[in-house]
Amino acid sequence: MALKQVAVALCIIAVAAPASASASASLNEPRAAPPGSAETKYCLRVEKTVGNLLERIECFTRAEWDEQGIDVDKEWANAGVRIQEAAR
Repeated sequence: MALKQVAVALCIIAVAAPASASASASLNEPRAAPPGSAETKYCLRVEKTVGNLLERIECFTRAEWDEQGIDVDKEWANAGVRIQEAAR
């Protein structure tokens, strides 16, 4: 009886393993920043300053980030927080 339970458990694990491997592979793929207009602001986490424990989030347009030497699409997966659409 115990051998039958072990065999069933191994079959379940064997079936579930490829599904979980493909799910984790898609989670590890770098995500690009969502598309937006020229006025869309992309909010990213920035490095903490010395002596400050609070996380800083700054929001700029793609052009403004580019002026600072930051590629929004490369940084979005690690530091992206949200986008802000321009008010109409």
